[in-house]
Amino acid sequence: MHAKVVRAYMKDTIHTREFSINDYDAAVELWNRVEGLEIAEGDDKESVVRFLTRNPGLSRVATDGSVIVGVSLCGHDGRRGHIYHLAVDPRYQGVGLGKRLVQECFSGLRDAGIQRAIILVANDNPRGREFWRRCDWEELSGALAMGKDVLAASPSMTKHEGRRREGNER
Repeated sequence: MHAKVVRAYMKDTIHTREFSINDYDAAVELWNRVEGLEIAEGDDKESVVRFLTRNPGLSRVATDGSVIVGVSLCGHDGRRGHIYHLAVDPRYQGVGLGKRLVQECFSGLRDAGIQRAIILVANDNPRGREFWRRCDWEELSGALAMGKDVLAASPSMTKHEGRRREGNER
């Protein structure tokens, strides 16, 4: 099957286009089949709609006929670009499709004036880490990815902030 896929890729039967929310179900199915990719909070359809709306034209899909064989969510915060959930169907891996999707994401980020992009790669995803290294991405030494659920977080104040507020209320 791999030789057939390579021939299909070389004959340009694989096309790329902007990710549409109509691609969501097929994207989730692909994300679930790709090793090392984790679907988490913020990956529900409503959240992806918001992401695509805030970042028009940046996320990409690759299709072979009507079948989605590659996906990349891409966006930016005005300062840094972010690529999330790059996934290529295992039968299509190793033929440059992932790199092609990343290049198209970078083209959109450049057009938006973004100079640097960041990705998160799970520690237990050696294949993903190797892919990004082959694409000349560098690990950020001295940086640690951290996160916190916004909805579950309760507002907290330090003693200093509490004293300042009390002083302002008098």
